[in-house]
Amino acid sequence: MSQTINEVLQEFTANLDKCTKHTIHEFINIRAGKASPGMVESVMVDYYGAPVPLTQVANVSAPDARTIAIQPWERTIINDIERGIVNSNLGFAPSNDGNTIRITIPPLTQERRLQLVKMVKQEGEASKVVARNYRKDTNEKIKKLQKDGLSEDEAKDAESKVQKQLDQLIVTIDGMIADKEKEIMTI
Repeated sequence: MSQTINEVLQEFTANLDKCTKHTIHEFINIRAGKASPGMVESVMVDYYGAPVPLTQVANVSAPDARTIAIQPWERTIINDIERGIVNSNLGFAPSNDGNTIRITIPPLTQERRLQLVKMVKQEGEASKVVARNYRKDTNEKIKKLQKDGLSEDEAKDAESKVQKQLDQLIVTIDGMIADKEKEIMTI
């Protein structure tokens, strides 16, 4: 059973929403000098032999602009959490006092700021590529529907809607890139 044109367009819209959410999530992980619990969200911890996200074994907070505090729910896994942070290659040096792990976020150098801006632009461009691939797949589905009896006018109209949505997403991502770049470069 093939999809209707409305289902194809709804799927495309849902994919663009996922693309936007993914971009936002990735931009949160690119730090701009301020401590944020989201900076360690990707850290996996070995919890009784199984890798689990840090947020499922500890409370993560940012008590001030330069510190991330991690309070494990079980004191016995504090070393596993510390190992997970070090192995995550985020460039953090955690300090462990036996109850809490603290990560001090160093101020950014100009060189590091430029590297982060480059990362933001790369991530934004990757999101645009994914969105363009969604457009390509959607247009192929529209052409298939046209072969199955969809009128040429409806197909052209649908392709036009897809292109407009993609153009809006690209403008949105460019705005997100500009905002994140401004945030990173602000001293």
